[in-house]
Amino acid sequence: QVQFVESGGGLVQPGGSLRLSCAASGTIISIYAMGWYRQAPGKQRELVATITRHIITNYADSVKDRFTISRDNAKNTVYLQMNSLKPEDTAVYYCNGGLTAGATVFDWGQGTQVTVSS
Repeated sequence: QVQFVESGGGLVQPGGSLRLSCAASGTIISIYAMGWYRQAPGKQRELVATITRHIITNYADSVKDRFTISRDNAKNTVYLQMNSLKPEDTAVYYCNGGLTAGATVFDWGQGTQVTVSS
């Protein structure tokens, strides 16, 4: 069974940084496009960033130039470096993947909470 364990969230002041990790088990992520998603209270889950097998990245307009997605296939892990955080980035962050960018074929993990507040 495929499982994702997201970590690295926390409370940070506006303008701060966090680095999220998504460790996968039960599959080899190197064959998949992977993505980070987030869900704020009362809102639908939304796509934040994706990275393909060939390291082509794509970002939501709201996070472009502030967030960076990366992957370490040897560690079966995907990362999200978040800089210049804003209160509107507050959400639970999840990872998932599939054969194409934006596909989410696996069960969702528990996510990691990111709270941006002064």
